[in-house]
Order: sequence, then C-alpha cells, then structure tokens
Amino acid sequence: MADALTITERPSLAIASVMGRKGVGAAAIGEALGLAAPTRPAFAAGTDLALLGTGPGTWLAMAETASLDWADGVQERLPGLASVSDQSSSYVVTRLSGPDARRLLRRGLSIDLHPDAFVPGSAATSVIAHIGVIVWQVDDAPTYDLAVFRSLHASLRHWIEITAASL
Repeated sequence: MADALTITERPSLAIASVMGRKGVGAAAIGEALGLAAPTRPAFAAGTDLALLGTGPGTWLAMAETASLDWADGVQERLPGLASVSDQSSSYVVTRLSGPDARRLLRRGLSIDLHPDAFVPGSAATSVIAHIGVIVWQVDDAPTYDLAVFRSLHASLRHWIEITAASL
C-alpha cells in the first residue's frame, strides 16, 4: 500500500439531507444555519455544522458527532424553509489523505482533480468502479472525503485497497 496515503473511516459523522422548499434559496438556508450554503457542488463548514451542495436546493448537512435526534435540531433551525431527513445510517464516509490520495482517486474518478481545478471546498457526485460516490476535498494535504451508500461501502473499500496496493 502507498506509504503516502492514510485511509480512515468516519463512523461518528452525522448526516442529514436538507431539501429547500419551493422558492427557498441557499441564502435563506445558510442564514438559518449560520454559514454560507453552497449554490453548487461544494463543501462549506460552519462552527457546528457543514453543508455539502448535492444539487439545486439540496444539501447534505453534517456534524462531527451528534445525538440520535440531531436531525430534528437541524429541522428546528429551518422552520418552513426545508425538509430534513436523517441519513446517518445510510452513508459511510471514508477519508483519504496524504500525497497519494489524489493519485489514487485519479485511477477511479472521471473528474479533473488537478489542484487548479479541484480545490479545498470542491465537491462532485461521480462513480468509482461502478459505485456512486460523493467526493469533496477537505484541505490541501490533500484530504478527500468519499460518501457512499452503506451497502456499497465494502466494495468501495476493496477498490481503494487494491488500487492503493498498486501505487
């Protein structure tokens, strides 16, 4: 396996889908949550919550750790603005970091990961080895987070390990 690559799971990450109601834009969602809500595929972090733009008027809200009813708290901050649904048990997020993280992802993603094109805060929905993934760049290390449906996580992890072994 590549020496310049760290692979970790983020099991305590709380995730909820946020869908803006008709006529409610990113500015209103962001104001209610205390951060600039992305208007495109992008990642924005606030003090207690992060938002990942996944489509027009839709985001994944994330918190590092949360109680079982944390999505209810997000919903309470968005009265009449959006619908919120807890997705914490639906997704598994894998973090890839280090100099070989970009190199590994280039072998599976069909998006431009060049540092001038995909920078910290960039996000995309794509496919790796026929597995739907949401990927976002966390920092310049580079560090990437990949979210996949829980039922596909073992397949993605297998691809990561096999590909990392060939770096």
